Amino acid sequence: MFRFFVRRLIGAAVILLIISAVTFFLFYAIPRDPARAFCGKICPPQNLVLIRHNLGMDEPLFLQYWHWLVGIFAGRDLVQFGQCDAPCLGYSFASQEPVFSAILDRFPVTLSVTMGAAAVLLSFGIITGMIAAWQQGKPLDKIASTSSVIGASLQIYFVGPLVVFFVVDSMGLLPRPSYIPFTEDPVGWFVHLLIPWVVLSIIFTANYTRMTRSVMVEQLAEDYVRTARAKGMSSRTVFLRFAWRGAMIPIITIFGVDLATLLGGAIITEQTFTLHGIGELAVRAVQNTDLPMLLGVTLVGAFAIVLLNIVVDVLYAFIDPRVRLG
Repeated sequence: MFRFFVRRLIGAAVILLIISAVTFFLFYAIPRDPARAFCGKICPPQNLVLIRHNLGMDEPLFLQYWHWLVGIFAGRDLVQFGQCDAPCLGYSFASQEPVFSAILDRFPVTLSVTMGAAAVLLSFGIITGMIAAWQQGKPLDKIASTSSVIGASLQIYFVGPLVVFFVVDSMGLLPRPSYIPFTEDPVGWFVHLLIPWVVLSIIFTANYTRMTRSVMVEQLAEDYVRTARAKGMSSRTVFLRFAWRGAMIPIITIFGVDLATLLGGAIITEQTFTLHGIGELAVRAVQNTDLPMLLGVTLVGAFAIVLLNIVVDVLYAFIDPRVRLG
């Protein structure tokens, strides 16, 4: 198990290195000068040269990337801003604030939206899919299947304003979505993020409902399930003890793949409900050609996805010992 975990960590480090390098070098393919954006609309040529030097942009690209990479672990001495302690992701060209601090301030918002939506989609998607498989061919199965098709066709930016209008503005059942730190008010944190969680999870819940139903139906037709029934076990025991566990393996696998999509959906959800998370930083970084902020957001997002995938892989290994043996 230890070797399995070490292999996953090494693979994660390589993936993060590749993602950061690709993002860094692709940035300079954009036909826009970030130094000019930093300088402003009226910028004399001598000021532009000085800014490029202070930001280290007059150095070769590979050297700039190396300095940025070393700064994450050892810190950097930036001419424009002074000493930047590790983990140093640089300073924003637009706001001139430390990138790591800006991301750290907004990361709890994105994490809350993503993890809350994940809990909703897994709970409702799996339970609804299991009910549909249990009632295969019956009205509940048809209702769940039809609802999942409808849910999968909806979009966050369309459903979000509608839910706010009916649930918040018209009926007053819930407060307008916003972020309250969990440590300050756990109940307020839950209530104010409930709508974003539900809206973000609608599409995924529909997919997991269909997938859970399909996998459960396949598991119920397996030989070991028929053997359990032949030994006199009740249908409920067979369903919950044997078929359910076998169905969890592909579901967990797909969930690991869907984490990146879920994080992207969280960014759209933040923009829809005006939540000040990492999504806001990403959009502004692209608009302002802000390389340090863009690199920082990309790296942190990739790190979160890779870390969660490692957790999923370890959980998968516990469920299916064949993964550890492989």
